Amino acid sequence: KMSVPDYMQCAEDHQTLLVVVQPIGIVPEESFFRIYKRISAVSQVNVRDSQRVLYIRYRHHYPPENNEWGDFQTHRKVVGLITITECSSAKDWPQTFEKFHLQKEMYGATLYDSRLFVFGLQGEIAEQPRTDVAFYPSYDECDTVEKRIEDFIESLFIVLESKRLDRATDKSGDKIPLLCVPFEKKDFVGLDTDSRHYKKRCQGRMRKHVGDLCLQAGMLQDSLVHYHMAVELLRSVNDFLWLGAALEGLCSASVIYHYPGGTGGKVGSRRAQGGSLSAEAGNRHRPGAQEVLIDPGALTSNGINADTSTEIGRAKNCLSPEDIIDKYKEAISYYGKYKNAGVIELEACVKAVRVLAIQKRSMEASEFLQNAVYINLRQLSEEEKIQRYSILSELYERIGFHRKSAFFKRIAAMQCAAPSIPEPGWRACYKLLLETLPGYSLSLDPNDFSKGTHRGWAAVQMRLLHELVYASRRMGNPALSVRHLSFLLQTMLDFLSDQEKKDVTQSLESYTAKCPGTMEIITLPDGLKLPPVPFTKLPIVRSVKLLNLPTSLRPHKIKSLLGQNVSTKSPFIYSPIIAHSRGEERSKKIDFQWVQGDVCEVQLMVYNPMPFELRVENMGLLTTGVEFESLPAALSLPAESGLYPVTLVGVPQTTGQITVNGYHTSVFGVFSDCLLDNLPGVKTNGCTVEVIPALPRLQISTSLPRSAHTLQPSSGDEISTNVSVQLYNGETQQLII
Repeated sequence: KMSVPDYMQCAEDHQTLLVVVQPIGIVPEESFFRIYKRISAVSQVNVRDSQRVLYIRYRHHYPPENNEWGDFQTHRKVVGLITITECSSAKDWPQTFEKFHLQKEMYGATLYDSRLFVFGLQGEIAEQPRTDVAFYPSYDECDTVEKRIEDFIESLFIVLESKRLDRATDKSGDKIPLLCVPFEKKDFVGLDTDSRHYKKRCQGRMRKHVGDLCLQAGMLQDSLVHYHMAVELLRSVNDFLWLGAALEGLCSASVIYHYPGGTGGKVGSRRAQGGSLSAEAGNRHRPGAQEVLIDPGALTSNGINADTSTEIGRAKNCLSPEDIIDKYKEAISYYGKYKNAGVIELEACVKAVRVLAIQKRSMEASEFLQNAVYINLRQLSEEEKIQRYSILSELYERIGFHRKSAFFKRIAAMQCAAPSIPEPGWRACYKLLLETLPGYSLSLDPNDFSKGTHRGWAAVQMRLLHELVYASRRMGNPALSVRHLSFLLQTMLDFLSDQEKKDVTQSLESYTAKCPGTMEIITLPDGLKLPPVPFTKLPIVRSVKLLNLPTSLRPHKIKSLLGQNVSTKSPFIYSPIIAHSRGEERSKKIDFQWVQGDVCEVQLMVYNPMPFELRVENMGLLTTGVEFESLPAALSLPAESGLYPVTLVGVPQTTGQITVNGYHTSVFGVFSDCLLDNLPGVKTNGCTVEVIPALPRLQISTSLPRSAHTLQPSSGDEISTNVSVQLYNGETQQLII
């Protein structure tokens, strides 16, 4: 049973030859991947004297049990092995060479050719010319690596071509061997090998196999002819597993024909196919045009008539884009009959989705994906589950299902920290969770939530934010936990129940006891920045009013001594209809002044939205324009209080224009700077006032005691003090003013 699916497979991989590159002995990982990168860059080779192109797929790891399915689909067969080793002395050489042979035996039967690259060995051994071994003095001196790989691929092609010709020519009289997948071998013991049914089955499977070889050898048209014939033969004997493979072969060849750019998603990963195919690719199909099969009579007894590869069936055998999907569906339904073919079925689903993504047929693609989710493979390891869900998520993203994509990415994240893993990967979990945010209409910037309506499902968003808090705590980053928890409290406050409000604030306080929340931007290792989260809702501020100084401290303007009472009349007619923006309201000039060195007051109307008493430790003003000493206050607001007046005070130390921009608070251990510009719906009588220099203060006092009663209420402009004196008839008293 093939156990390891390759989720990155795409239809065009069917035309590739599989080459495994592996280290032997101890090779530093960095050096290995440096060479591997250079080798894998040689992924396309034009065949000499022909229009054909060979495509190579390199892997540095390939499970041998998957190799056993090589007869079923030849792109699964390891045909080339390249090994990289270090060897510094001649006496180690025999042992190194022996290891190379052992490695070859691992993929034994399927290899067409192999190479050994030896780094570090110099001397007479290294100077003997050999085809299968290349010696390089060091990893830096190996210019000919690419050239060697091209020669190697050419030798693979020669073997491939001879196998193709050998299989394609039907030597009449010889028995065609029956190709099998590993789990079928036991079923065919003792079958009647002379029956027509058996022979047809052998022929059908061999045709399909030859189709695979043609596709790999760059002969697209021939492969289509073979696949069509294989489908006919296998359908007639109900050989469903192989019929599915023949249909999938048809799909792959047709996809390669229609989409020369590839379906893997890396744009420009493949050059357009060589030859005249791409030239006529433009004026091809009318959608839904019925495809006509080549008349099997055009095929002579010895395989393929010479002229099939010319124009006869150029596009006739190719499936239309619609048919490709129908045939994929049919193939997958046949694979589904065999529980041992789970991997094949899963990969076929993924390939079909990639094709549908290009065709922009999202709904159908999602049906294939839904099917892929439910295909049962053996017990997967946690690693494999993470990979599986991540790929599903990527595929959903590609077809525009953003929420579904986020859903699977979140499952992958949870899998990273599954209890069964001895060392849970909280970093990976956190990173994946961050990637799910856009799918759930979440961002990390609280400003995205301050404007108007809420987007997305709050219950899901809260769950996700809780998970981010937990993951960052387990990563050992308390500042990050505090930031995410503050974000949750600030943006989701309207959706939290009373109990949840209590729970969230309690856990926030327990985090901030170790690491207080700040207004710093947090930068993650991968460069992502988390903006600060000021608590503008704890408490909520409804209005901000700058207060005039008490009457006795107000500065008075002296009337001009020259007596020029020039009235400053404006030529503009008064209109009550003035459209003013919030910005104007904010910058309205205020008609009183503050005085340097005197205590000035600002009144806020606030209320507490929490179902419990809210303690604000440290509330003060944020100002610009003048040096200002803010005298912070501590308040305690009753639960769900109505509007509640709070007076914040401070002393301007210099003169000029002062603007009150906002206020700062400390709530639940989180320090916030709340700017009025970011607060929707705050009323204000203007925020800018002039601070004038400290004036001499005129004070009048008398030697008499203050009076307990006021005789007349003083008008606003004058300041009066009442004193009292008691005199008897005829008595005189001196007093000092």
